[in-house]
Amino acid sequence: MECMYCKGEMVKSSAPFDVNRRGYHIHWDALPAWVCTQCGEAYFEGEEVSRIQKAISILEREVLSQEAV
Repeated sequence: MECMYCKGEMVKSSAPFDVNRRGYHIHWDALPAWVCTQCGEAYFEGEEVSRIQKAISILEREVLSQEAV
């Protein structure tokens, strides 16, 4: 696999990921990812993207419920 930014080699590894929504923050220290050996760019596969999207949905729902109070 080739990095779309620098054309470096991608290797199976892990990478951190952060999400910020309306003053709230979710941080993962290490999600499975393809990481470029040259520039460090990370690509997440479908399963991880689904987990991230689910967490964002839960966070947004919680934030909206707190704002409604």
